[in-house]
Amino acid sequence: MHKLAGVRIGGSNPIRIMGIINTSPESFYKKSVFTDKRTISKISKLMEEDGADFIDVGGMSTAPYIKTMVSEDQEIKRITSAIESIQKVSKLPISIDTCRARVARAALQLGAEILNDVSGLKYDKNMINVLEEFCPSVIVCAFSNDLIKGNQVLQAKKLLSQSVKMALKSGIPKNKIVVDPAIGFFRKKAQGVLFTKINSDWLQRDVMILKNLNEIKDRYPILVSISRKSFIGKILNEPDPEERIYGSLAVETFAALNGADILRTHNVKATNDVIKIVSNLKNLKKGL
Repeated sequence: MHKLAGVRIGGSNPIRIMGIINTSPESFYKKSVFTDKRTISKISKLMEEDGADFIDVGGMSTAPYIKTMVSEDQEIKRITSAIESIQKVSKLPISIDTCRARVARAALQLGAEILNDVSGLKYDKNMINVLEEFCPSVIVCAFSNDLIKGNQVLQAKKLLSQSVKMALKSGIPKNKIVVDPAIGFFRKKAQGVLFTKINSDWLQRDVMILKNLNEIKDRYPILVSISRKSFIGKILNEPDPEERIYGSLAVETFAALNGADILRTHNVKATNDVIKIVSNLKNLKKGL
């Protein structure tokens, strides 16, 4: 049975919710950014009350279409302050969204239980040492430093398999690994460094991934992070992330019906409503 920080996931278990707390002012969705300790405590408590199963803390934006790199010291300062603020009011497992080993170590030392690495453990060669030391639950994203061509569904499976093997080799048990197909991170060109280059249309790629979640996840639970992302804006012709709430919920509904095991979201209460409706309709269908 798969577990993420002790929470059962995948299979017949409920679809889980991961709430997002960004401490990075450079993040693409400004209303998800919280830097004040009191506010972070308040928001994390509210997320728990609204149905979150995990809280994901980020100290550096990874949006591929903007320049977002900050120093490791700055990222550590941001995330350690946030983790301490969350722990004062909530018992929810904390996930650290980082691709840098020093940052991950600082978070895990404070009690974070999950590493969420958008580079699939490929950005920082020292990340493997951190996994060996702490043995956290791990979320690996599809990622490559090379140009990815051909069938993007098959390529996503291949890239995820590479990262899963890295996690297993570092001693992470199979049942503590979750995969993420990296919606929004495959582009023809980008300003940031944390993206995978493709020679095809990025919107078409993301749509194909969402249609094939069950094939991509193989034997591992799959996390989908789509809340307010640019592909929703592209479809709706809506440049402002604040105006993408309805599009986000529609895509989250589609993902939940198509095999998502965890939804990572800015909108915990609304996403929780989506999951309740989808779960009830699925059960009703089985009973007819």
